[in-house]
Amino acid sequence: MDRVRILGVPMDLGADRRGVDMGPSAIRYGGIATHLEQLGLSCTDAGDVTVPRPEERDPNEHALGGSAKYLDATRTVCERVADCVEGAREAGAFPLVLGGDHSIAMGTVRGVARDGSTGILWFDAHGDFNTPGTTPSGNVHGMTLAGILGKGPFADADWAHTVDVTESSVALVGLRDLDAGEKRLLRESEATAYTMTDVDERGATAVVRDAIDVATTGVDQLLVSFDLDVLDPTEAPGVGTPVRGGMSYREAHVAMEVLHQETATDLAALELVEVNPILDERNRTAELACELAASALGDTILS
Repeated sequence: MDRVRILGVPMDLGADRRGVDMGPSAIRYGGIATHLEQLGLSCTDAGDVTVPRPEERDPNEHALGGSAKYLDATRTVCERVADCVEGAREAGAFPLVLGGDHSIAMGTVRGVARDGSTGILWFDAHGDFNTPGTTPSGNVHGMTLAGILGKGPFADADWAHTVDVTESSVALVGLRDLDAGEKRLLRESEATAYTMTDVDERGATAVVRDAIDVATTGVDQLLVSFDLDVLDPTEAPGVGTPVRGGMSYREAHVAMEVLHQETATDLAALELVEVNPILDERNRTAELACELAASALGDTILS
């Protein structure tokens, strides 16, 4: 990998709190391109995917038989993201997708998986495993993995359900805030979940290595989706849905360093989501996102 293409997705339709639509701008302002160019990577910015304004859409349109706000608009955005990600890969560039709320991952995953079977490494405080029938909020960013894996009514949603991603090749890291319905769905699934208790007991390095092994076994490539709320709010205050008890600064960095060591040739795309500059302190969460992306793509303490 020597070329990176940045794609911004300024969307907050999947969340119940405004502000993550400004995440891509905040990460750019934090110096993402400079961080990558210092690694010797050629970095181009493809700009932002066009996102409908929530005021222009009916939040209950096409809710798939349950509560799923702005699902039709989310579909539109995810289809655009998938095409842009596929286009980057066809051009020989590594897609770095900046969110925006986590529902955009349905587009990122679909764009990558058009090129072969794909494992997913999912860093998040939340499971994102609700369906329109189990969600207590109706927020689509809490249904993203369920959509990708075709759970419930997502089974027939071909824009979300990515058949080249199997449950057994999905590993979630950093979980600590799950709704009752998604707990059940996760327990019943073949996805592998590592909670913060696992990180506390075993250490971030061991957990991430195991998660990488799960997500890369029997597939052609790996996609990493990193929700900044996997970190503790003391480290990353500017996120859409903060939850206490998350990863530390060093745990997050070592996770990305291990990722690069283990998957440098298999990594197909990276996305960073849920940065909310309205809630941030002097853009520190966005700057941390830049640092973590650099670590995932090869930056080390002695490099």
